[in-house]
Amino acid sequence: MPRKPRIELPGYYHIINRGVEQRDIFKTVEDFEEFESLMCFYTKSFGIVIHNYCLMTNHYHLLIEIRHENLSKFMRQINMNYAIYFNKKWGLTSLEVHS
Repeated sequence: MPRKPRIELPGYYHIINRGVEQRDIFKTVEDFEEFESLMCFYTKSFGIVIHNYCLMTNHYHLLIEIRHENLSKFMRQINMNYAIYFNKKWGLTSLEVHS
C-alpha cells in the first residue's frame, strides 16, 4: 500500500535529516559549502525562507518557512542533488552506501 501524502500547510517547519547508519554526510569544508549553495538555489526556486540552519558532520537541521505546499519537492531537490554530488566526489555507488 502506498504511503499517505504528507500534509504540507504553509508555515514553519523544523527539518532534521541524517546520513544512512548515522554516517558522515559532510567530510570537508567544500561539502558544507555545496550543501549551502544548494539550499540557497532551491529556496529561491521554491520561494522558501530559511530562518536558521545547523549543519553537523552526520546530520543537519533546518528551520524553514513555506508559503506554498512544496516542502517535499524542495527537500527532494536538495537531498537528491547533494547525494549525487557527494557520491560522485567520494566515488560511492548505491551498493556501497547500503552495505
